[in-house]
Amino acid sequence: MPKRYHWLHKSQYLNKISPACRMCGQGAKMVVLITGKCPTHCFYCPLSTYKQNRDVIYADEWMLAHEDELEILILEAEAINAQGAGITGGDPLMEPKRTINYIRFLKESFGKQFHIHLYTSGLIHTDAIQDMVSADLDEIRFHPEPRYWSDMGKSPLQEVIAQLSHYSIDIAIEIPAIPGRTKDIINLVSWAESQQLHYINLNELEFSELNETALYKRGFTMKDDLSAAAQESQETAFEVLSFFETQPLSIGIHYCSSSFKDGVQLTNRLKRRARTIATNQDIITKEGTLIKGILEPNKNQTLESIELILRQKLKFSICDYIINKKRNRIELHPTILREYASLLTSYKIHCFIIEEYPTADHLEVERMPV
Repeated sequence: MPKRYHWLHKSQYLNKISPACRMCGQGAKMVVLITGKCPTHCFYCPLSTYKQNRDVIYADEWMLAHEDELEILILEAEAINAQGAGITGGDPLMEPKRTINYIRFLKESFGKQFHIHLYTSGLIHTDAIQDMVSADLDEIRFHPEPRYWSDMGKSPLQEVIAQLSHYSIDIAIEIPAIPGRTKDIINLVSWAESQQLHYINLNELEFSELNETALYKRGFTMKDDLSAAAQESQETAFEVLSFFETQPLSIGIHYCSSSFKDGVQLTNRLKRRARTIATNQDIITKEGTLIKGILEPNKNQTLESIELILRQKLKFSICDYIINKKRNRIELHPTILREYASLLTSYKIHCFIIEEYPTADHLEVERMPV
């Protein structure tokens, strides 16, 4: 393995690393899915059923009902105390006007120091890239199709990237480390170095709900039962890093592992959001999830009737609980719920200790009756 680097969870880099990657590692980047539409349809695309090839917009897990619902971008960025945003897809160039508008809006809202990077295949509406740069885009990451990795001179990206050479913007390449493609990736890195690009990111190939059939069909397997990462993808990335370790190189090469994305990037973002949104009724775990005590009405009850029991029968203060009408429940501290569980259940109230993500979708990961 290479030696001139060190980072967490087997994510390594040579020479230098993008400011965007550093912010992602800190959980300080808001992910803006500008659209799920994409012109390339890569067989390894990890997007979910609800996003892939759909014109939907998300700020992290928060779905925007329409493209002008810009206040959600502000709310989500503030919730995670974001230092920047990554604009992704699909391919943002499928919706160039929307993308330009969002870049401008975020820069106007948070200032020029708010770092914005963007992912694209660079195959459609490429004339809009200069307008994105003019809107203060900080970094653009191109995703070349695998058929061009061994000879990027044949790729349409050659001309697109050449036109950006005189602009003040970081230019990067980002691809999955596909097992068996070590030589092609080495050629791609060498080409990127010759073009004076700034960074190249190698992501560990991952299985998802929509790509698993295509990956299995091509002979790829999962490396273990605890990860969605593909067998030999990490080894491929290490082979590339090792090849360039002793060579003079100005481009930064970063390998981002599946465990780093889940165990560091996501966890740190969850912790940042949890610290912002947690109430006095919540316990924040070391993973950034929230532990809550909740009361749910039975079919003959309402939230109002449960509140009357809390106030009149059990002498609860209004500060002891929160009424969550949207989720049809009353929330209180898990310790208090355990203390009063027998009394609450005697009134036929459904009592649970739950663990959920502090994200906009409040994904529940565990529920235990009390």
